[in-house]
Amino acid sequence: MWIKNHFLLIVNHYPKPAMPENLCGEPTVNLAENAIHSIGVLVRDFGAERVLLVVDEDAAHASGANRILTTALATCQATRFNDFELNPQFHDIERGIRQFQKTRPQIVIALGGGTAIDLGKLIGSIAVQPATAMDIVTGRVGITKCGPPLVAIPTTAGTGSEATQFAVAYVDQQKYSVSHKFLLPSHAIVDPSLTASLPPRITAATGLDAFCQAIESIWAVGATDESVGYAAAAVELAREHLVDAVVQPSPVSRMGMCQASHLSGKAINISKTTASHALSYGFTSQHKIPHGMAVAMTISRMLAHNAGVSDEDCMDPRGADHVRKRIELIMNLLGTAGVHEACVQLDTMITAIGCACSPARAGVGDAATLRKIVTSVNAERMSNNPRSADATTLMELLQSSPRTESFR
Repeated sequence: MWIKNHFLLIVNHYPKPAMPENLCGEPTVNLAENAIHSIGVLVRDFGAERVLLVVDEDAAHASGANRILTTALATCQATRFNDFELNPQFHDIERGIRQFQKTRPQIVIALGGGTAIDLGKLIGSIAVQPATAMDIVTGRVGITKCGPPLVAIPTTAGTGSEATQFAVAYVDQQKYSVSHKFLLPSHAIVDPSLTASLPPRITAATGLDAFCQAIESIWAVGATDESVGYAAAAVELAREHLVDAVVQPSPVSRMGMCQASHLSGKAINISKTTASHALSYGFTSQHKIPHGMAVAMTISRMLAHNAGVSDEDCMDPRGADHVRKRIELIMNLLGTAGVHEACVQLDTMITAIGCACSPARAGVGDAATLRKIVTSVNAERMSNNPRSADATTLMELLQSSPRTESFR
């Protein structure tokens, strides 16, 4: 509990609003119940007359944020960019850039889940770059200029996108990840009350994303002591609140998952994600399995795989003993005494919230499907996994049976 409480002090420390000349530095975070009501003051502090609102309309209406935003932006020329597909598609990014260039906003507000926030990052940044959107998204050219201030307002507790410098984009079903410090939002408003209207399935999918990326962050090759601290606190919070947030939601469980999501975002902003995320993208793009659920289908298998690390197959330059200590930390955070028990804990938590803990249980376990997933795996994310895994190993992991037992 010390880990969680220590890092919650960081989450709940709200620095003064950044001045315009410092917008591409560390973001200002307001994580609190009813924090959404601060948006009007924030916009006025920036003196913004023109605002681009990248908004998931369903989320805005269901969460009650739409009414608050309408009042807060009443004196501004506010342009809404909406009607975009789930998971950022390149044609939506291009459409948003055209709208940005037409209206020349002084501030961008992105409200919704990870899709809306990633679109806000990409549109606001790419619109001011000399290079083309395609060149930037596909990595041929990097970002060189800081865009206007971005206020990220998540309406789910999952991706932690408001705390990261990454954004995902899909071009013809091919997933690309854009990374640059200029994509990090200047401000984040994380309000648990905005998640109160979420249906259980979305709460489960987004919560699993936060939980799994925190676990991955701990064993990642790119992990540091700082990122492990954030990730460990996120795992503790998610373990305590995820099931309740889905099956018997309360303000306490919603707050806990918002904190877990934000901390996991801070963690992966340093460490990046690993094998479970690398495998997930094919399940999402090819089979429409929600991202967090797709990641969760392999998390226990990768825990077992990484626990068997040796000097011969260790990818972390700090060595196999270092990786084993990280795995031991995960087991301790899960309240388990061994790898098998930890895998049972993960699979039963996933099952308890109505999600599949294996590809087979999600209906995508046939060999042909899994081979296609393995061949499309994200090589960069795999290289960040602490233990190597070739195609044959990945197939074996994907086809292995889950471990479940009564959870609560």
